[in-house]
Amino acid sequence: MNLSTGQKSLLLILIVLIADQTLKIWVKTNMILGEEIPVLGNWFIIHFTENVGMAFGMEIGGEYGKIFLSLFRIAAVTGIGWYIIHLLNKKAPAGLVLSLSLIFAGALGNIIDSAFYGMIFNESYYQKATLFPEQGGYAPFLHGRVVDMLYFPVIRGNYPQWFPFLGGEHFIFFRPVFNLADTAITTGVAIVLIFYRGFFHKH
Repeated sequence: MNLSTGQKSLLLILIVLIADQTLKIWVKTNMILGEEIPVLGNWFIIHFTENVGMAFGMEIGGEYGKIFLSLFRIAAVTGIGWYIIHLLNKKAPAGLVLSLSLIFAGALGNIIDSAFYGMIFNESYYQKATLFPEQGGYAPFLHGRVVDMLYFPVIRGNYPQWFPFLGGEHFIFFRPVFNLADTAITTGVAIVLIFYRGFFHKH
């Protein structure tokens, strides 16, 4: 069966969302905050952490910062969704549509966390969280925390003594902890940047 570009886009978005949310819910209900599960030795670890901010564990501080970020995400996803529909109507290259679909799905996946997780989960400090707890969630609408768990500390070592400011300090590469939604966003952006000449020339 040959799928149209629109059908492929919708299918890709659904796959990313289902995989992202399934993994996040499993981590949230089966692990305590800060707990680690080695997957492939010491270079791929499921490390449960939460953040209130942007991708790869970066944060934007304060109550108003959290609300601003949540509203910005919603506006951005709405804009991307509109643009995908526009591209489909213009018969744009499938690669461009699918790349933007990855970005859309990843952004939407993290919006679900920040918008609803505070309402449907209790805290993960010193306990495994419960979905729909009787006492209610840990935060109101738009104040939830994004669940991260993918950790790849591939290289560990110390900076050489001659290295400015950090000489002798311990370092880890790659330090950020992220999730499947972040991966989808990064992959989509990378594809657009690499192939943008071909995409927009054809478009």
